[in-house]
Amino acid sequence: MPPRQFDGQRVKRVRRGKELSQKQLGERNGVSAPAVARWENGQDFPKGEKLPALAASLDQALDVLFPHEGPPDLHLLRCDAGLSVAQAAAVIKTSRVPLSNAESGRRRLNDAYVKPLAHAYGVTEDELLAAQDRSFGLRPSAPDTQTPAPRTVKEKIAYLLEHGYVGQTPPSDEEIARAVNEHAGTTIVAAGDILALRTGATTDASDAVRAGLAHALQVDAALFQDDAEVNPAAREFLEALRFLGSIHRREILGLAARGNATGLSTDMMAKINEVVGELKHKLPDVQGGE
Repeated sequence: MPPRQFDGQRVKRVRRGKELSQKQLGERNGVSAPAVARWENGQDFPKGEKLPALAASLDQALDVLFPHEGPPDLHLLRCDAGLSVAQAAAVIKTSRVPLSNAESGRRRLNDAYVKPLAHAYGVTEDELLAAQDRSFGLRPSAPDTQTPAPRTVKEKIAYLLEHGYVGQTPPSDEEIARAVNEHAGTTIVAAGDILALRTGATTDASDAVRAGLAHALQVDAALFQDDAEVNPAAREFLEALRFLGSIHRREILGLAARGNATGLSTDMMAKINEVVGELKHKLPDVQGGE
């Protein structure tokens, strides 16, 4: 799949509206009529770097004909510049390996490559570096606008209920209380107690209740300690759950929500980015109803 959304039927409608044959459109883009037919029938896709020229040949804005979600990563910047990996590698006088590694989130670009690539892609050096961060699964945000990490018991319960049950019904206060009591081996809370903690009416919780909450919400028990928070890298991981729906929710949430000093590794974040990108296109129930 190209880095932008490619709809062969949309291309077909625009081509017909321009009174172009498949052969004529193919000639404008250096491909055969059968190749255009495969695009339009969904049997094949043009390479991402071919989309700007294809949009231009149909007198369409690139973002209109082939939209994409969110800010660009390195792959999208290169393709929008109309460059193949080999052509971009020629710009920085190296093999394809450094570019491929950077685009796939395995190894960052050498500092010496940033300026010439930014020039070739038609962006600033800061824009290129921001795109590289996104290729590694990172989403920079201004410190003064970043949502504070959940720290209180109330905030943590609310955060986990919101982000941990995408596609599922979150547990009720009664269900959480039952799980807490089962974990403790005796009755230590009622549904009203959970409601009070969840709404902030009560801010104090015993160690047994905190451990039970962690058990009920399927996260590491350390998360509910006073000095623990959902660290920034883990919050990136939790946001990915919006795409993953209920797939392995318990296992993923348990890993992602742990509050620790270092957060998830860059390699792990790159893997998350890769998996989320693949699943978005493979699972119809997580594509916004499309």
